[in-house]
Amino acid sequence: MIPGGRGNVDPRRLKGMMDQLGIRVEEIEGVEKVMIVCKDEKYVFDEPTVTAMKAQGQKTFQISGNYKILGRIRKEDIELVSQQANVSEEDAKKALKKCDNNPAEAIMWLMEKDSKK
Repeated sequence: MIPGGRGNVDPRRLKGMMDQLGIRVEEIEGVEKVMIVCKDEKYVFDEPTVTAMKAQGQKTFQISGNYKILGRIRKEDIELVSQQANVSEEDAKKALKKCDNNPAEAIMWLMEKDSKK
């Protein structure tokens, strides 16, 4: 149970308890970007808040802030771009990859490309 209960936590007392348990928490300053790379996609955080916590020899990081997902292309987006730009689903997929999975940008890019022919 946290001292004070019901959200009335005394920060100094909480820090003291964490120190007694050997838990150290610090905010990492000056973080510009964090990227989590998965097999099929990347999560990119621009200017996130990153907190590091060390307990029992393990370091854990908490990342918070706005992020975008790169690499994942939704079927609905492929269909939308294909229909709106009047192109094949394969061309729509290529355009979405080029435009960071932004359907509106992909449609505009395809329409501009088509108008230059």
